[in-house]
Amino acid sequence: MGNPSRLGEHVAVEIREQIAILSLDRPEKRNALDGGTVRALGSFFEAPPPGIAAAVLTSSSDHFSAGLDLSELTTTTVFEGVLHSRGWHEQFDKIQFGTVPVVSVLRGAVIGGGLELAISTHVRVAEASAYYALPEGSRGIFVGGGGSMRLPRLIGVHRMADMMLTGRVIDAKAGLDLGISQYLVDDGEGLATAIGLAERISQNSPITNYAVLQALPRIAEMGPQEGLFVESLVAAISQGSDEAKSLLEEFLAGRAAKVVANEGAP
Repeated sequence: MGNPSRLGEHVAVEIREQIAILSLDRPEKRNALDGGTVRALGSFFEAPPPGIAAAVLTSSSDHFSAGLDLSELTTTTVFEGVLHSRGWHEQFDKIQFGTVPVVSVLRGAVIGGGLELAISTHVRVAEASAYYALPEGSRGIFVGGGGSMRLPRLIGVHRMADMMLTGRVIDAKAGLDLGISQYLVDDGEGLATAIGLAERISQNSPITNYAVLQALPRIAEMGPQEGLFVESLVAAISQGSDEAKSLLEEFLAGRAAKVVANEGAP
């Protein structure tokens, strides 16, 4: 287990063998996201430490993130606002399209920019206390961290429109049903569950994990025939690796674990 360190002012980092645990640590503002924090997260996932095979993104307090630090917007010009939003896009893309699968732990407020950060991760574990909202409409603003692109792919345009127009709050169970999270656990169990999932992910072939992060979302945006062709290329590349051949030989020889019922449960 590594010693905790800091990534910027508001993120704590701990390395546990192949797993990096990043904790948002600004409890006095319910982990509101400022530019420095967003850039710090992006820089970590752009160039993760050697040997890191998976990461967990969590919080040090009762809330994942209450969203954008609105004080950053009060004096910006229109052009500065565009650059601010594009900066968030750039950093969150480094998470979604990086080389390290990220499991997030969602608890308490997962609001606005906090929700946009959460859905840039790959696997999301919600605790029962988690709730989701997009209050931008009541603030006179619009989502700017990629939410209008990522969230409709999870819950549909009409549901996102409802959240923004009415200020509707979605609880953890409804969020699971809609696809905001893939797992729902009791309060206090999120981190252990996320670490267990990250450890499982870290045992996969790096080529397969990379293909899931890089190829899968792009194939999903292609036409059917184009997507199937790219799938065949990625499949051939992955199965042609020495590691894949070794893993397949272990399975055929009966030395690898077989898939059993409920294996995917947290």
